[in-house]
Amino acid sequence: MNIKENQIFNNLFVLEIANNHWGSLDRGIKIINTYGRVVKENGVRAAIKLQFRDPKTFIHTDYQDSEDIRYIKKTKQTYMSEKNLKKLINQIKRVGALTMSTPFDEKSVQTIKDFDLDLVKIASSDITDWPLIEKIGGLKKPTIVSTGGAQEVDLDNIVNFFFNRKIPLALNHCISLYPTEDSELALNQIKYLKDRYPENIIGFSSHEYNDWSSSMLLSYAMGARTWERHVDIDEGDFEVSNYCSLPEQIDYWFKSYYKAKEMLEAPEYSRRSISKREKEYLDSLTRGIYAKKNIKKGYKFSQKSFENDFYLSIPLNKGQISCNEIINDVTLTSDIKKDDILSINHIDGPYNENKKLKSRIEKRGYEKSRVINLETSINKIS
Repeated sequence: MNIKENQIFNNLFVLEIANNHWGSLDRGIKIINTYGRVVKENGVRAAIKLQFRDPKTFIHTDYQDSEDIRYIKKTKQTYMSEKNLKKLINQIKRVGALTMSTPFDEKSVQTIKDFDLDLVKIASSDITDWPLIEKIGGLKKPTIVSTGGAQEVDLDNIVNFFFNRKIPLALNHCISLYPTEDSELALNQIKYLKDRYPENIIGFSSHEYNDWSSSMLLSYAMGARTWERHVDIDEGDFEVSNYCSLPEQIDYWFKSYYKAKEMLEAPEYSRRSISKREKEYLDSLTRGIYAKKNIKKGYKFSQKSFENDFYLSIPLNKGQISCNEIINDVTLTSDIKKDDILSINHIDGPYNENKKLKSRIEKRGYEKSRVINLETSINKIS
């Protein structure tokens, strides 16, 4: 498995429908349509994710009717038949998103296979559930794992498992607290994961609730290239959990991604290209070489005599030799007068003879006439 084969995860957003839309088909369809529009408007690539659980196998028979254990009660409340799940999957496809699910039992893995979903998610709680992981591995589908409270050996094991089976795998840095406080985000773990698993895309599964910009900017800068959030809509009688995002917040989240990308758009392992605008600005701050006195043709430049015969000042004019050029051992090819610029056409040597260098010097800096006219205008105003 190499980096290229893991590119399916690159700049992918996973939107998990919170609380499995409380088992309501109509609510699920509405959530999918709402976020389908947000995804389309922002031009991002996204997967809309469901959670699959089969209560008959997931919950022990002795606890099927339990009202005391919150997780069991919630699993029963949010259950949806395969017939209705299929309707949700078809709607996800219609809005142009990738299909994805987190399965919590082996029966649900089979459902993913039957529906032929695009991607699979392994929850933080299941990163050492090897019977389930073995079953998921049999699907041979691109998989994202949330790292949650996993130990390093657990991470190594799961990375090796997918690597040996040539299955694309992404690792999401994740804090398994709902919600997560800003002080608990530990975003520098993204760099740790990137360094330890360089062939895998590293992401960030986010449960914080204070803003939808800071963690995006920071996680992108740290190297995250896939992200996940729980999403919901504030409609009906269902309470929106504080770790969930609403449509306007996800819209801002996407825009923060583009801002992060814009601010970090440069090579990571080589020197960036310097823009023409930046070069022009730097040229405006560069000192040019001027003659201290009248100097005759044939003058030989040397470091020793330079300070006696020339001085450096702004502005740098077009065609003028600057403080950045070394001109030892070149010769003056024509007379120049006191306070005249030292032009590229006044000397021999590489700056004059190399067409590319000469063109660069001729194009940079100010037009001398522009400078004079500006000074004249200022004098008139005075």
